[in-house]
Amino acid sequence: MSKRIAILGSTGSIGQSALRVISGLGAEYEVFALSAHRNVELLAEQAERFRPKFVGVADVDCAKQLEKSVRGLGMEVLAGPESLRQIAELEQVDIVLSAVVGAAGLGPALAAARRGKRLAIANKEPLVIAGRQLTEAAKASGATILPVDSEHSAIFQVLHCGRRQDVSKIILTSSGGPLRGARVDDLQNVTLEQAMAHPVWDMGPKITVDSATMMNKALEIIEARWLFDIPVDKIEVLIHPESIVHSLVEFVDGSMVAQLGEPDMCLPIQYALTYPKRVNGISKHLKLEDIGRLTFEKPNMETFRALSLAYEVGGTGGTAAAVFNAANEAAVEEFLAGEIRFVEIIELVERCLNKHDAKMDATLEELLEADAWARREIKGSIKRRTKSLKR
Repeated sequence: MSKRIAILGSTGSIGQSALRVISGLGAEYEVFALSAHRNVELLAEQAERFRPKFVGVADVDCAKQLEKSVRGLGMEVLAGPESLRQIAELEQVDIVLSAVVGAAGLGPALAAARRGKRLAIANKEPLVIAGRQLTEAAKASGATILPVDSEHSAIFQVLHCGRRQDVSKIILTSSGGPLRGARVDDLQNVTLEQAMAHPVWDMGPKITVDSATMMNKALEIIEARWLFDIPVDKIEVLIHPESIVHSLVEFVDGSMVAQLGEPDMCLPIQYALTYPKRVNGISKHLKLEDIGRLTFEKPNMETFRALSLAYEVGGTGGTAAAVFNAANEAAVEEFLAGEIRFVEIIELVERCLNKHDAKMDATLEELLEADAWARREIKGSIKRRTKSLKR
């Protein structure tokens, strides 16, 4: 029987790559459900090509347009934020690929984990916000959480080379983003265009800005803490501009094992879908002789303050991570809208964290309340500053 796959966020870069991967895998893998936030035009094109049984759109205002676009194709249309969870819970679905940007992916990820699905998770936020709840739900139901992030996929693969108790440390690699080599003073006048000019990866605007601040790597530190059940003080970050070594694990005997591959998200996506099998797919094979040299350097923790904050937040736990993520999402949104300067993103996040009294062993409801509070706090902080400047 074919593996039936639901893709949450099929119109984004990860979702589109996943569909290319599935096309190359053949009849053994079936697209059973697709969802998007509001890109109905592309979603309808995908639906016509792959003929899923369900399509969903999170923005209810787009529902009628989607229904009209797929009429006659014999598929059920789901609408509203709950459509993501409904798709994740479909009994017929074997694999849920979660590629929804931001905290919106938390609900459906938890739903998939509670239903015992294979959860191929590309978005960092669910594990950052509710890592304990998500991993506990997976253990209780027998669900499998497989990372799609290239770095975490690399670690997942490498950990098969030794026992967990023999791991000395995990090393997450980073391209360094568009501002690699920058000093603190250089951040003062960074433009949106500069922040969006990633040298390696083609990603959406929010994730690209996160790469510029290195918040993406900060969130990955917390994500790795939960995925691999390892304290944050055993997780390091190295800048690796070639993006060929996707991450490494050092064992207690001094052995260091790495996973290498072309900087192409199709490979970790495919591995999450076919695990534990490895099959030939659409990914380009790596030729080390064409690369010639691989370089590594330590990140500037003063310039990229998000990394230092991640270690503090990861060590604190509880609601701190929910605030960390939500404050960043809200601040990046303001930066993309032209309301704040680039350097203010992390300044606002840190200010928000300092005002928050973190609660340990928080319930899911308390985590979501902390998330909402952080978003309000960022908005309020910007409004207060604007009013002050107008006086």
